[in-house]
Amino acid sequence: MAASQPQSDRWQWENATAGALAGFATVAAMHPLDVVRTRFQVNDGRVSNLPTYKNTVHAVFTITRFEGLRGLYAGFSPAVIGSTISWGLYFFFYDRAKQRYSRNREGKLSPGLHLASAGEAGGLVCLCTNPIWLVKTRLQLQNPLHQTRPYSGIYDALRTIMREEGWRALYKGIVPGLFLVSHGAIQFTAYEELRKVIVDFKSRKSTEKFGSSDAVLNSIDYAALGASSKIAAILLSYPFQVMRSRLQQRPSSEGIPKYVDTWHVVKETVRFEGVRGFYKGITPNLLKNVPAASITFIVYENVLKLLKLARTD
Repeated sequence: MAASQPQSDRWQWENATAGALAGFATVAAMHPLDVVRTRFQVNDGRVSNLPTYKNTVHAVFTITRFEGLRGLYAGFSPAVIGSTISWGLYFFFYDRAKQRYSRNREGKLSPGLHLASAGEAGGLVCLCTNPIWLVKTRLQLQNPLHQTRPYSGIYDALRTIMREEGWRALYKGIVPGLFLVSHGAIQFTAYEELRKVIVDFKSRKSTEKFGSSDAVLNSIDYAALGASSKIAAILLSYPFQVMRSRLQQRPSSEGIPKYVDTWHVVKETVRFEGVRGFYKGITPNLLKNVPAASITFIVYENVLKLLKLARTD
């Protein structure tokens, strides 16, 4: 029975492990830019409890000056936990979906099925991890101008949110979060399609016969693929990130949230900031996520190779 299973089916846990390690490496390298991006996203020019930054460099220096390195790494713990779990689950669900869709198709998937696989994986991950991202956002927004008692850490944040706002608050921002599934879907579809192009191109140019696409591609290829697919995904899905961050802000000391729901965010942003408001913080986001995507896929693909080799041996 086990021998009849497709070989890719036996690699599902390798995919999850490679994805988790890739997510950890990404967060550890790029977290300060994530803090800067989050603060830009929620600053609509009408709040008094957030510092004003001129640009990304000014934000980094200002946070370091007034809050120290701890300010640049605010929310690091939930970011590590959330990213590690998210990438691990994402690659696991994504690989499982691809296996299911590829049955009776000789292993070949169309762009539409790659999109469906990525969308399915993203939706499941979003439902599992939204509370972690909520805590991360709130910890990143804590600064010396805050008027409410700051959270001391993940546990204190979760306990305080549950006590003051109820369990439903843990799923604030879930609607734009589910729309953000399109981000992963776009990224992975672009990655897979560009991957095919590069493999075909390099295979035609080489006289050597390769047993698999893994033997054709190297770390430079994975870096280029990761960066290119990430840029496409960011440009198309970034407004949903802004909406989610604004919804996940901590209510005022009187318990009044700044935004009621997703539609309220859309109306207020258009009214006071225009379309540009939906792209606030995109510069640090690109600086963070484009190289981060390269790191993620280099680690993922190379760890996956090692794990496959270990299983074969």
